[in-house]
Amino acid sequence: MGITHWDDVEKIRRERGQMSCMWTPLGGAAGSWKAGATRIELAPGEQPTPPHIHGDAEEIFYVLGGSGLTLLDEDAYEIREGDCIVYKSSHEAHTIRAGDDGLDVIAFGAREYLPTSELPRGGSMWSITGFIELQEGHPWDREPHLFWPDPLPGRPQTIVNTSDVEPQIRGGRRRRDLAVEAGSRWTGLKHIEMDPGVLSGPPHVHSAEEEIFVVLAGDGTLELTGPGIDAEPEAHPVRRGSVVARPPGTQVAHTFRAGDSGLTLIAWGTRDPNDICWYPRSKKIFWRGVGVVGRIEPLDYWEGEELE
Repeated sequence: MGITHWDDVEKIRRERGQMSCMWTPLGGAAGSWKAGATRIELAPGEQPTPPHIHGDAEEIFYVLGGSGLTLLDEDAYEIREGDCIVYKSSHEAHTIRAGDDGLDVIAFGAREYLPTSELPRGGSMWSITGFIELQEGHPWDREPHLFWPDPLPGRPQTIVNTSDVEPQIRGGRRRRDLAVEAGSRWTGLKHIEMDPGVLSGPPHVHSAEEEIFVVLAGDGTLELTGPGIDAEPEAHPVRRGSVVARPPGTQVAHTFRAGDSGLTLIAWGTRDPNDICWYPRSKKIFWRGVGVVGRIEPLDYWEGEELE
């Protein structure tokens, strides 16, 4: 079904050198395939990772609560509740640190797998021009102590707060494209508020894009509509802390409907240019990479086929 709640996922306490925090792996628990979503809870002064750079994966952090700092190479900037932070692939080395009131964030990103082959008996891996020798232990043990600089005034474009982004309003629905405002290139993060009874969007299913949703406030239902022209939706209750993973190619359309108190959620997705989106209610198809929407006539697989 692809749904869990962050209270039902085992928390993992990690402490190594300067790094310490509580990790909750939400994406895998909800059934994601190649996408990740991890809740990171930091006590005052804690730092979860060394400064690091991803070669392929773009990361997006959403601050659930508290405040603190983010490091971008040698510069530090303040972050607070409601912030969306985009860490671009192959850009600045980055990490975060909690302030006096702690820091609670969700980190989204596509899982990164190195295209290499390991030789476990010899302790090596193939590289383009030779091989890499594997070592026992943990690479964080080699990290020098990080001395945090004082935060700079202002903030770069890659950090935006939800309250500073103008919403797109349609039919009791307010959508803020936080990731676009923060300059994301490969992934997206939207903040969606719905009045009671309102849908988050038309029921739809993706062929290539993977999505993860986290409910921030209110209550409502996740509506899943299976394959078939006349299939009826199944409703599953959601509330603050509910996490929903929608891998691509399931043939099951999804949407959210707000309950009596309304519903607020964040939606993260992979923005695959090869994605095709199917809308079963209207029989539309959206070829997203080329920006074309059309309507087709659904047919049975064997319609018009003559087999001898």
